[in-house]
Amino acid sequence: MKFSSFAFLSFFLPVTLVLHTVLPGKRSMKAKNALLIAASLVFYAYGEIIYIFLLLASVLMNYLFGLALGRKKLRSVVAAAVTVNIAMLFVFKYAGFAAGAVNLLLPASAQIPVPDIRLPIGISFYTFQALSYVIDVYRGEVGAQKSFPALLLYISFFPQLIAGPIVRYCDIEKQIGSREVTVGGIKRGSYRFLCGLGKKILISDAMAYAADTVFALGGAELGALSAWIGAVAYVFQIYFDFSGYSDMAIGLGRMFGFEFRENFNYPYTSVSIQDFWRRWHISLSTWFREYLYIPLGGNRRGKARTLRNRYIVFLATGLWHGANWTFLLWGLYHGTLLVLESVGAIPAAKVGKHKEGEAEEKRTPGRALFLAASRAYTFLAVLFGFVLFRADSLPQAGAFFAAMFGFGVHGGADLVSAAQFLSPYYIFILAAAVVGSTPYPRKLWLRICGADGGVTEVRREPLMMAAGAAVLVLCFMALASNSYSPFIYFRF
Repeated sequence: MKFSSFAFLSFFLPVTLVLHTVLPGKRSMKAKNALLIAASLVFYAYGEIIYIFLLLASVLMNYLFGLALGRKKLRSVVAAAVTVNIAMLFVFKYAGFAAGAVNLLLPASAQIPVPDIRLPIGISFYTFQALSYVIDVYRGEVGAQKSFPALLLYISFFPQLIAGPIVRYCDIEKQIGSREVTVGGIKRGSYRFLCGLGKKILISDAMAYAADTVFALGGAELGALSAWIGAVAYVFQIYFDFSGYSDMAIGLGRMFGFEFRENFNYPYTSVSIQDFWRRWHISLSTWFREYLYIPLGGNRRGKARTLRNRYIVFLATGLWHGANWTFLLWGLYHGTLLVLESVGAIPAAKVGKHKEGEAEEKRTPGRALFLAASRAYTFLAVLFGFVLFRADSLPQAGAFFAAMFGFGVHGGADLVSAAQFLSPYYIFILAAAVVGSTPYPRKLWLRICGADGGVTEVRREPLMMAAGAAVLVLCFMALASNSYSPFIYFRF
């Protein structure tokens, strides 16, 4: 996010919110919805004006498929809808990768041209939302939406259009036609938005500089210390980037009267890879479970089929993130770990229902030690996976892993590469990232501001306003002094 983009948002968001709040909406949501549609299209056009027509075409196509399925639920129609949506995603996202893969098998004289197509922002997110709508209409879980503007708002709503979370139509169907915008909702939404903005600007961007610098080092400069610094930095960069954007989307939705489901639940406190995927990018995990894993048979057709289905799901999960062998291998890596956990080859802690990142279980000393070891294993497994995820190519990933395990440069060369990050500022931000990825700051904040043992209602509001203002000022200062602010998930 460049400072110019932040300036645009600083004007765009307040104007849209004020207009949405003052427009009449008690009897009809048409005026408010028309405003949000216009704002969403302007928002998308600001970053990707050419592909706004692709977005509109996708919505129109799925609107027509929905109407057809509303009249008669034919398998051929939903199959056509799935095929066309996946084909569109394939052309814009995977055609170049597929052509390159085919060329690996062909002699030089028979090579096929590799198309170079610019990836539309957020195409994976809005395609998956459109697919969930069409499939849910076919299943009879929702009725076909007869209003094209209503469906357009669902798919193009700007808070979650370009980087999620993936919102199912059944979750907000009623909110599109009837919702209430309140002062309390705007306040809660603004605090949630500022929380996400702080995650992104103050923590993720600091980690991004370290991660990108280290991953750009050549083999002659990369040693164990610098490699581990880069790997740890990227683990926290991607979490605070994506969870920060999810917080902003949830907060913005609440300010406009929408309630989105949570997308992260402290994944770095997980005790197994299975637990991690219950907490990480929950909307994507849910989507693949509902629309791929269960239709394939889930775990209902024997152990072998279950393992196969899990591999297929994680292969698809890897490919969803990008057209690169590293993403594909990352998905297979997580699928393999899940399979190994499910067959008992890797002892995985079992957890019941958890709240705010803490499992509900009896804590004996032995159990506590086992959970600590399980969390350490899970974090390291996730970290190694994200090294593969971040690498530009498999050779780079291999060189990075080699450096992490002591096969890179040693001594002074490694120290020179690592020294630029071992500053008090970086160490402070890293400590904030570690603590911030656990539920403890939220618990402390609720204890300070909550009703039970916290400050009084009269004092709570000024305290929250002061905290929000401090975060906003710090974000402005950070952006003004440093224009390096990439949003990782924009490219998906």
